[in-house]
Amino acid sequence: MTQVVEHNDAALAAAEASTESEEAADDEELAGTPDADEGEATEVAGSAVVPNGPLYTAELSDEHLTELWKKSPASLGSISVGFVESGRMVNAVRVPQAENNDWIVVSPELAWATQETVDYLSTAIREVRAQYPKAPPLRVNQLSSREGGYLRPHKSHQNGRDVDLGFYYPTAEPVRVRARENHIDLELNWALLKALAIHTDVQMILLDKRVQKVLYDYALRKGESKEWLDSLFNAGAKSLVKHARGHRDHFHVRFFNPRAQELGRRVAPLLALQPDKNIMMHRVRSGDTVGGIALRYGSSINTIKKANRMRGVFLRIGQVLAVPLRGPCTRCPIPPPVVVPARRLPPSLEQQAPAVATKQAPAAEPQAPVAAQAESTGGSAPASTDTAVETQPQSPEVPAQEPAVQGSPANTSAAIMQMGPAASR
Repeated sequence: MTQVVEHNDAALAAAEASTESEEAADDEELAGTPDADEGEATEVAGSAVVPNGPLYTAELSDEHLTELWKKSPASLGSISVGFVESGRMVNAVRVPQAENNDWIVVSPELAWATQETVDYLSTAIREVRAQYPKAPPLRVNQLSSREGGYLRPHKSHQNGRDVDLGFYYPTAEPVRVRARENHIDLELNWALLKALAIHTDVQMILLDKRVQKVLYDYALRKGESKEWLDSLFNAGAKSLVKHARGHRDHFHVRFFNPRAQELGRRVAPLLALQPDKNIMMHRVRSGDTVGGIALRYGSSINTIKKANRMRGVFLRIGQVLAVPLRGPCTRCPIPPPVVVPARRLPPSLEQQAPAVATKQAPAAEPQAPVAAQAESTGGSAPASTDTAVETQPQSPEVPAQEPAVQGSPANTSAAIMQMGPAASR
């Protein structure tokens, strides 16, 4: 067994090295182009935005949150703990296979995320299908593992907010060549990117600069506002779409998760009240031993072995261990309160006053979103602009209250607000 594990690791490492070599050769033509980092901890640490109170969970006092966490943690819904590069999830949900062939889940065992992420994802894809009923199903690739934590070979994808999406091609079968930008369906891929920007609280989209160029040029020819397009593609560090090496064959989409992130921040000190959820995910590195890991996190060898169903103490580099903790995690990163910026809407959409974070009931049991499916119009021409689109169930009405901070999220029209996940507002 040990020999098989070592052989597989060596083969995987060789494959990854080969891929990196090819990407490095490919990227010579993009020398000087800034490469976006998949992490977010450094970016958040340098932010000057300092909210003056909890957002998106304002209906939960500290006492009420503690009580719910102790007695009924599932009632809180999905919780995103830590950062995308050093976090995990509680109460994750899995992206379902689409009933109407809207998308294909490529790896169901790695298709776990927060409810907000799943809702945003389905909203954007179904918006494309509402406009283009003949569009082939979109390939939904890896998101996160069920508990989150390190997912090889990704740096991020750890707390349920990252999604890898394949491109739309003329057929459902992807074109497997290096220069994907020459083979993708520009109309459908631009429709997807636009839907993500308008109908979801997307934080950023990582995409190779060569693919960005063909989509930008197509959107400009289509009549989109150059100023708006530049705010998406050409705004430097503030761009919504950023260049990243290794993203020439897919979109890497990261969503803000207002409620799940805020719950993760507030629940972090309470994790010890739920021993089965008081877990740190640790990626094994050279020199690690089970005893050393137990000492580092205040756990025990037997506890770690039981949690990971280990018969012995053999460790494999790159292996991810669930490490049960005895008390509050003093090494777990805790992000600051989340602030969702205004959505970047094109000039053609009416701008209204920004929405604010108000009282909100805890997330209800997840329900499958329902989209009104348009009649096929044939070909690739878009359906009528009057085509109905998905509407997510809304939270129960509650008394309004003053916003928790100045300058609150999502500058959107009432119609678009209705399309976002109920739990995120």
